[in-house]
Amino acid sequence: MKPTRAFVRIIDRQTIIITSLSLFATFLCNLSEFYAELPSALIGIAVIFPIVFSINSAYRRREETLRYFASLKAHAVAIYYAHRDWAPEGTGQAERAKDLIQALLHEIMDYFMSSDRGNEKEQFRRVYEHFSMFSKSHEYLRQAGVPANEISRVNQYLRAMIIDFEKMRNILLYRTPISLRAYSQVFLNSFPIIYAPYFASLGNKSCAAVGYLVAILYSLVLVSLDNIQERLENPYDKIGLDDVNLDESERYAEIMDSAP
Repeated sequence: MKPTRAFVRIIDRQTIIITSLSLFATFLCNLSEFYAELPSALIGIAVIFPIVFSINSAYRRREETLRYFASLKAHAVAIYYAHRDWAPEGTGQAERAKDLIQALLHEIMDYFMSSDRGNEKEQFRRVYEHFSMFSKSHEYLRQAGVPANEISRVNQYLRAMIIDFEKMRNILLYRTPISLRAYSQVFLNSFPIIYAPYFASLGNKSCAAVGYLVAILYSLVLVSLDNIQERLENPYDKIGLDDVNLDESERYAEIMDSAP
């Protein structure tokens, strides 16, 4: 996606509202000749440092999600190979494993990307039902003659998948500290309005257009940072440009179908 198009996507109604309020407050300050020299360094200390920390924390959680999801998929494919190669041919083990993996990836996608969090318990239960089906499938491998030590190994793959899922779930449930997010949101959205006397002062020194232009720039920068942080906060909601794509069930089904 081109940078210009990506930038336009982070400008929303909130950006327009805050920019309009900042311009109106600057107009009122010009009208009443209320000018003030406010320190621009205050924005860096009170706002920029906290929001940069929040964005970095949200981005790091996204990267951890990618790592856990990659590990989950890799262990799932390893389980498929175990069903395909360790059991005698013609027992249907590989087909059952492929169906289970495809269904599990679909349930995981539904769990994390669902907008109906009131149904979270039911979706969570369905994910673990599929993990349970994998465990039962391993017993079918035992019945097909796969040695006990190999069954133990494939159960370790299942354990790793469950751990990866729970780590991804923790990222969904526990996010950037709420107090820090609230602090950043309040100041990012209020500073363009609070600094109206400063914008009016800039316009008074040169021309009014300069003050209004700076007001627009401050509003765009600060509110856009708030929007970036919010859209990185949940890497599963498919709102931000950098969200994790969990729709992988069909792709991995094709891989397993084409495996020699």
